[in-house]
Amino acid sequence: MVWVSLLITGFLVGLFVLSTGGGGAAIYLGLLTTAFHLSPAVAAATSLFTAFPSLLVGAYGHYRTGQIHFRVGNQMLLAAIPATIVGALLSPIIPQKIYTWLVAAILFLLGVQILVKILIKSAQRPAKHKSLQAILYGIVSGLMVGIAGLSGGGPIIAGLLALGLDMVPAAATSAYVLVGTSFVGLLFHLSANNIDWSIGVCLMIGAVLGAICAPRLLAKGNPQRLNTIMKPLMALLLIVMGVKMVL
Repeated sequence: MVWVSLLITGFLVGLFVLSTGGGGAAIYLGLLTTAFHLSPAVAAATSLFTAFPSLLVGAYGHYRTGQIHFRVGNQMLLAAIPATIVGALLSPIIPQKIYTWLVAAILFLLGVQILVKILIKSAQRPAKHKSLQAILYGIVSGLMVGIAGLSGGGPIIAGLLALGLDMVPAAATSAYVLVGTSFVGLLFHLSANNIDWSIGVCLMIGAVLGAICAPRLLAKGNPQRLNTIMKPLMALLLIVMGVKMVL
């Protein structure tokens, strides 16, 4: 029955995170380290393996709906890929204890970031796109992917919203960017042979099924209502998983 729970978990995470602009690797990483007790290095590689196919499927679905903003997406992607490579090269030389604390801190801060965005909503948005901001958000995202095995969706979706995109195109453009960064990060982690295949494959299949449904949910449903309910829950989950890793 473990594989059934993995499929359901992957489906729910893939459905939700691709509806809100993320890749889900942070949630997978937290689950793999806390619930399945994988080491941070193995969990990082497995989370990227799980998230990448669902990102690819979700991005294609968003492309078909015409919601991807390629100009800002390409600027973020061109900045994020070199940062991902640098992070992946640094990852093997980081001591295990520091690596654990680093991953825990990222999970915790991502959760706090989501809560702050919920509690402090600004009615004003920048009037026009700023390339430098897009590049900076891309660099932060790439480092998260390379070092910690996260998909890097937090800074990407936050940056896209700050640059003036509405929720649906921001989620679509984020998925497009994360396909590139997750692919590069996955290549480096694959070379280290750290993936737990038995867990990763089940989660990945569920995540792909969720990703197929996500663009349809955004196109026909009410993503703002979904965000209102699920975003605080996801934020609290990330915070709890980050704290649990170091206790």
